[in-house]
Amino acid sequence: MKLSYPIFATILGAMLFLASACSSSSETDFSVEYEKFTLDNGLEVIFHKDDSDPVTAVALTFHVGSARELPGRTGFAHLFEHLLFLESENLGRGGLDQMSARIGGSGANGSTSRDRTNYFQTVPNDALEKMIWAEADKMGYFINTVNEMVLEKEKQVVKNEKRQGVDNAPYGHTGYVIGKNLYPEEHPYNWQVIGSLNDLQAATLDDVVNFYNTWYVPNNATLVIAGDFDSEQAREWVQKYFDEIPAGEEIEPLEKQPAVLDETKRVYHEDNYSRLPELRLTWPGVENYSDDSYALQILTQLLSDGRTAPLYEVLVEEKELTSGANMYSSNSELAGEITVQVRGYSGVNLNDALAGVEEAFARYEENGFTEQDLQRAKAGIETRFYSGLSSVLGKAFQLAQYNIFAGDPGYINQDIQKTLDVTLEDVDRVYQQYIKDKHYVATSFVPRGQTDLVLDESVEADIETEEIVQGAEGENFVLPEDTEYERTPSSFDRSEEPPYGPEPEITVPQVWTSELSNGMNVYGIENSELPLVQFNIRIDGGLMVEDPEKVGVSNLLADVMTRGTANKTPAELEEAIDLLGASINVSSGRQSFTISGNALARNYDETLDLVEEILLEPRWDEREFDLAKQSVLSRIAQQQSNPNSIATNEFNKLLYGEGHILSFSSLGTEESVESITLDDLKAYYETNISPSVANFHIAGSIDQGTATTSLSDLESQWEAKPVEIPDFDTPEPPEQSQVYFYDVPNASQSVLRIGYLAMPETDENYYPATVMNYILGGGGFASRLTQELREGKGYTYGIGSGFSGSNLPGPFSVGSGVRSNITFEALELIRDIMADYPDTFTEQDLDNTQSFLLKSNARAFETLGAKLGILQTMSANGWSADYINDQQDVVREMSREEISELARKYANPDRMYYVIVGDARTQLDRLRDLGYGDAVLLND
Repeated sequence: MKLSYPIFATILGAMLFLASACSSSSETDFSVEYEKFTLDNGLEVIFHKDDSDPVTAVALTFHVGSARELPGRTGFAHLFEHLLFLESENLGRGGLDQMSARIGGSGANGSTSRDRTNYFQTVPNDALEKMIWAEADKMGYFINTVNEMVLEKEKQVVKNEKRQGVDNAPYGHTGYVIGKNLYPEEHPYNWQVIGSLNDLQAATLDDVVNFYNTWYVPNNATLVIAGDFDSEQAREWVQKYFDEIPAGEEIEPLEKQPAVLDETKRVYHEDNYSRLPELRLTWPGVENYSDDSYALQILTQLLSDGRTAPLYEVLVEEKELTSGANMYSSNSELAGEITVQVRGYSGVNLNDALAGVEEAFARYEENGFTEQDLQRAKAGIETRFYSGLSSVLGKAFQLAQYNIFAGDPGYINQDIQKTLDVTLEDVDRVYQQYIKDKHYVATSFVPRGQTDLVLDESVEADIETEEIVQGAEGENFVLPEDTEYERTPSSFDRSEEPPYGPEPEITVPQVWTSELSNGMNVYGIENSELPLVQFNIRIDGGLMVEDPEKVGVSNLLADVMTRGTANKTPAELEEAIDLLGASINVSSGRQSFTISGNALARNYDETLDLVEEILLEPRWDEREFDLAKQSVLSRIAQQQSNPNSIATNEFNKLLYGEGHILSFSSLGTEESVESITLDDLKAYYETNISPSVANFHIAGSIDQGTATTSLSDLESQWEAKPVEIPDFDTPEPPEQSQVYFYDVPNASQSVLRIGYLAMPETDENYYPATVMNYILGGGGFASRLTQELREGKGYTYGIGSGFSGSNLPGPFSVGSGVRSNITFEALELIRDIMADYPDTFTEQDLDNTQSFLLKSNARAFETLGAKLGILQTMSANGWSADYINDQQDVVREMSREEISELARKYANPDRMYYVIVGDARTQLDRLRDLGYGDAVLLND
């Protein structure tokens, strides 16, 4: 993937009316409005109109993924996902990234799977022609720009991605081990999407050109445009820019190739980064849209999700081996897998975990499921269905998915109905057919030195680990400024970027507010686009009102509050929520304690009743408290082995100082959590949970009068009490920079955190400083940090910088993961970029910043989550809804001189903490050359 991006399995629809969740079968009266046409060169084009916001999503999907590769040449599809962003003949170097920096887009991005590669972005609708022009340039006017140096640099970026997501991550090699043992060597799913480091390095320019010419052709692609646009005009633009791109050779579809196991395989691996043992069992499953895929989805959900699920009952409650078991069915174009995942508590023998899984299956065989269990699962599907409609990009993804893999975007009508038509007999049938007494692949991943925990009769997995060799990949790699290439002929001049269309009308949502008699403030936005309501109650407190000796109390309280109420057992509470198709979560963070809900509008009142019960009638169950504590201790153990978590925790200690309450993780420490009692939770609840320091936020298909009336019980029954929120001293930035190093032996990457404690969001300079940071590190691929460290040097997969204050001062920080053997070079370059930034910021940089920040507001209010974010910012900072317009004025009035002044003050590299988590043996001593003295080793 180009950069981490949440790809939701969204489901598109214009109308949906489901029968009551109490019926045995749900029926849909359901239609989708879309337009599809095919160009003469084979490009399939789909339009979906949605004028609820002035934005348009453009998604170009090629029917090629790792399954189209060959053994020894793996990772090509994913490599191409990266290459296509770098340069094309008419966009020039930086391509879509540079354009996105001006047009207010969501950021050009992409992802690769086994079976497809997609490229996508949401833009203000005045930039639609620009996007169509750009996507056509990538398809037909790209390959000539790739040379040996371009290829070599991007290999380094992709290899860094593999190190970050696989080699340097706990349990990162699990997918590789399963693939090698589930599928034979010649099967397209035997290897991973990201490929191997050796295969990537061995790729030649001829390999790359041939792969592109075979697969990245119009007759192997689907273009989806979804959002607010004129269909007739868009069709003209599509034909103008795509028509003359020639079709490739005819592409034969691949045959379905389900996995077949003749024996059960047991494999283990000693994981350098894990602190807990993990067992995965993987059975051969079914491909996308197989009739059995729907029943398998529900079967795996019912076996593992919820307190009445057999896996939870046996593994969590009775045997106390884990905080939770996960089971799921994943489907791809050619085959699928069914997986059980159990991450045990520290020291758990995975033979016991396997015995627990088998006992849970036997319990299901004896007891089965009820119709109510089935309807609970379907009710959740209904809410997720609607939630998937909240963004035009999600709609575009799903239309392309159905078009490519089901052969028809309209298959969505059948897809939903097939899920809702699943019966208990179907569920039992697929259990008997795919799981009971069937062979599987069992992987045991255990901490290094704990092989006594692996399954009996397991053999060691064959995993290649990368040795850290200084200079092995050319630390001083430099991409030349310009490259020459032959230009592809065209019937018109494609080098001229299309103009903007009519400027979109950006309307800030109308916010209503009120105050209840018990002191709770209420903020709302009505939006009837979807029959959904999202809401939360945010109570000031969280970590910052805790005793430093009892850190983690509020986090444990949040967990316990969802484990039943005074009148409902944990299972009864969960069932009541599930039957509504709702979700209710309780969480605690650094500054707040939050209860949040998401529900269909018709079920909002009943969902809020359950929230009131959770809030006002805690169960205080000793047994559930013990289980919650075990779960938190496991999460803490996992953090201790994760380089990113280590970097964040060590950075916070430096920012605030040892012992400061905000220097701790909200989870607490092993010592503090062990010491916490149920009475501590009760004391926090009695002292700090009060409407006098609470705000209620609500957005969705509900008006002010209805929302306010719904809170009458909470207003009368939740009594206010005084709550003292402490004031904190704000540590000053360091007088001079200092380097700190946390040793993770043999780490293939170094995780970097650089920064200092800056200012609160309410400071008059906070938003101007965020504007200043856009070109430095806040603008994604438009930023200098990304352009120089990733695009210029290939040092990293991703890097960014930003401010994160609230109504308390928060840090300015730079964060990245870089390959180990250029740790010093990366830090030196980051330091120099920050030092040079005030004097090198140009008028063009200012124009790009202003253009992006002003135009991107067209996307700022699209989803209910975004609308809740507006309300939360208002309540946290005491602002009116006009703050959005005020910020736009700041952007318009910003000058280059002001940017430079802010950069000198707030991005001074000589007054920061430099935290590195990596391999001290090879990297520690080199860091004294940064000029900040000897690095301080944080662990022994």
